[in-house]
Amino acid sequence: MSLPHAILTALLEKPSSGLELTRRFDKSIGFFWSATHQQIYRELGRLERAGHIRALPSAAPTRGGRKAYEVLPAGRAELAAWTAASDEPRPLRDALPVRLRAAAVVGTEGLADELTRHLELHRRRLADYRAIAARDFPEGPDAPGDARTRLQHVVLDGGVRMETFWIEWLGEALEAVRLIETSGED
Repeated sequence: MSLPHAILTALLEKPSSGLELTRRFDKSIGFFWSATHQQIYRELGRLERAGHIRALPSAAPTRGGRKAYEVLPAGRAELAAWTAASDEPRPLRDALPVRLRAAAVVGTEGLADELTRHLELHRRRLADYRAIAARDFPEGPDAPGDARTRLQHVVLDGGVRMETFWIEWLGEALEAVRLIETSGED
């Protein structure tokens, strides 16, 4: 995935200013593709220069003010081509499983605290996803609605499932680490 495609998606959902986009990234898209405010603003400039987006006309002067952007046909075409493109699934690249493997060899000192910290982070993210689901899909995934809304719910549900996986897996890892520590094998 790339930042320009995430921005094009967000702008097609709702024309927005850079500030509005950064807020939306913090609350939704950022869970799946994070970006700093500077990266978003820099990418807006690139997308505008490429003819994929344009600033909406404003009645007020834009100097120092917010410019809202919309996607142009070329941007929609770029996003459609990217959506239809093929790529391979990415392998997991996370240091935590490697740390666990290393701990089996060198010892688990301090690892339980780190696992507990990760567990809490995933619990909070799961709570965030569930709050988004309650706000955006109060009637649940099977509520009557259009197919596009259903697809958005599927994406959110994927996040819920991933966080549920991490919470379960981290619980098992923490249990294994504590077993090593209490058995004196460390």
